Amino acid sequence: MDKEFGSFIWDVKKEIINYYKHGVNFTTASKAFEDPKRKIYVDSRHSKKEERLFCIGKVEGKILTVRFIYRRGKIRIFGAGYWRKGETYYEKETG
Repeated sequence: MDKEFGSFIWDVKKEIINYYKHGVNFTTASKAFEDPKRKIYVDSRHSKKEERLFCIGKVEGKILTVRFIYRRGKIRIFGAGYWRKGETYYEKETG
């Protein structure tokens, strides 16, 4: 079952799993895209049929990494967490 939130969409089951694994729901994850200093990178390790991407942005004072794809004019979120590697990329690029 999918949930839509503005220009975002996600699978509710994946959101629940993500919340229990990483402590982040996808409504919170969508806020990373609001950061004017956000960074978006191609996830070349996992891109196969569709181009997968990362958005790294600051949410409530912490750096959040969001895994997503563009599909039918929407941002489809499928994972999010506060990972150290995301912090490294964000700090390196925004200084």
